Amino acid sequence: MKINIKYSNLDSTLAIEEYINQKIGALEKFVEALDKKGAVKARVEIARTTKHHQKGEVYHAECNLELPGKLLRAEAENWDIRLAIDEIRDILALEIKQYSEKFRPQDGRGQEKLRNLRGK
Repeated sequence: MKINIKYSNLDSTLAIEEYINQKIGALEKFVEALDKKGAVKARVEIARTTKHHQKGEVYHAECNLELPGKLLRAEAENWDIRLAIDEIRDILALEIKQYSEKFRPQDGRGQEKLRNLRGK
């Protein structure tokens, strides 16, 4: 999975970049079956919403995750940039699970054997 990071009204630091790669990169385990030819891309945008506010939801994070045939999107605003990144990771993990359930076989051989043992 390729991760592109864009900063708006915020200086890029190595610590934030590593944090994004660690947290958003952790989603790769959910999409590794779809990422056979490098088709999965994540575009992360980190921004400071205003330059004059010191308190409140100052930071904005959003991520567009491009899967084959689907675009998943998550946004979060928080007072700490790391918490906003964690929120978008959690949202995307849930959306990926819902997306991948469409491709999961509903009746595996294990379920068929259990039904035969029960006599149904």
